[in-house]
Amino acid sequence: MVQLGLQLYTVRDHLEQDFEGTLRKVAELGYQGVEFAGFYGRTAEQVQQILQETGLVALGSHTQYDRLKNALAEEIAFNKAIGNHYLVFPYLAEEERDRWDEVIEDLKVIGKGCAEEGMILCYHNHDFELTQKLQGKPVLDVIYEKVPANLLKAELDSCWVAFGGADPLEYIVTYRDRLPLLHLKDVVTRADGSPETVELGRGEIAVDKIADAAISADVKWLIVEQDYCAGDSLESISVSMDWLRAYSKKRGTLNV
Repeated sequence: MVQLGLQLYTVRDHLEQDFEGTLRKVAELGYQGVEFAGFYGRTAEQVQQILQETGLVALGSHTQYDRLKNALAEEIAFNKAIGNHYLVFPYLAEEERDRWDEVIEDLKVIGKGCAEEGMILCYHNHDFELTQKLQGKPVLDVIYEKVPANLLKAELDSCWVAFGGADPLEYIVTYRDRLPLLHLKDVVTRADGSPETVELGRGEIAVDKIADAAISADVKWLIVEQDYCAGDSLESISVSMDWLRAYSKKRGTLNV
């Protein structure tokens, strides 16, 4: 059965003030796993200790591109120590988006290094990989064509697929054989056309249909993420968990 996780970037303001206390609150809300986006100066032993205390699973870690290229062994060792198996390429800076051929070759090398150590490399998309084209196709498709599935899996951000003008349901079907992780998030479009992420069920994304498709595709983790919270971020993830519980009550497909 699919498990429910939280991308901790959502509550970064609380983590900066109280890392351990925030993880306790995340667990109390019912999230089963957490995806890290930094460790706030904690050692692997300290992270493992709070995970054991709370029962949370380290489901993944967003790891910056330069660290994946230049400190992969160190990152692998840290993540193995906390029980995480997924290193995630999180974001490509705008100034680097004119050299996709080099990025793709780097992904092959990093993916091979991960595989040799029993780790799994995933790619987390935003909207620009859908709107930017390479060889007449969305960049995201070219990445998955050129990097073999045994070296690179998908962490599909369904919201950004939709905001990029594509159909997340189609992408889930297309890449279901390499899709262990899926970001479930909602968004509203501001008056100027820019996106604002909101709690699940409060935006424009058909998050129920996306969750249905993800479960059908045997995704291992549905991961809540809210890039920006207008109010308190812990309250936002509580509202999203309420949505997940209501969804599960209807579908009977989540363990919440």
